[in-house]
Order: sequence, then C-alpha cells, then structure tokens
Amino acid sequence: MPGSNYPLPEEDFKAMLTRIAEICVSPEFQNLRRELEAIYQRAETDNAGVTAFQDALYAFLIQNDSTAGSKPRLAEP
Repeated sequence: MPGSNYPLPEEDFKAMLTRIAEICVSPEFQNLRRELEAIYQRAETDNAGVTAFQDALYAFLIQNDSTAGSKPRLAEP
C-alpha cells in the first residue's frame, strides 16, 4: 500500500481482513461473544459488548495461529 503507515504488505493485510470477517460471522464466535458479554455485564464492566467482541476475536485469532508471538512480515521500504 503506497503511502500507507501500515507495515504489512497489501496481500497480507487483505488476508488478515478476510480471516477476521470469516471469524466474526461464525456461530462459534457469536456464541463466545454473547457468553462473554453476559459475564461482563454481570460484572458491570464498562463497554461490555465491545470488550466481549475484542476478547472473543483475540481468542479466535490466536487459537488457530501457529505463528502466535512471531512478528509479521514488514513491507519493503
């Protein structure tokens, strides 16, 4: 992405967005998000819905990521 401040090559960025979209529409993700939101609401967490979404997404992203903890490829300067 010329002129972009994002350090990933465009094809990696598009692949990441596709993966996130697939996760977000899955029934498993939606079930976890709802469960976390209910827990967070009972705990009176600020922005329970947003926090539940973020936590569920993070859990799904790292669950299937064999490269968790490794650095992403940086775009060529």
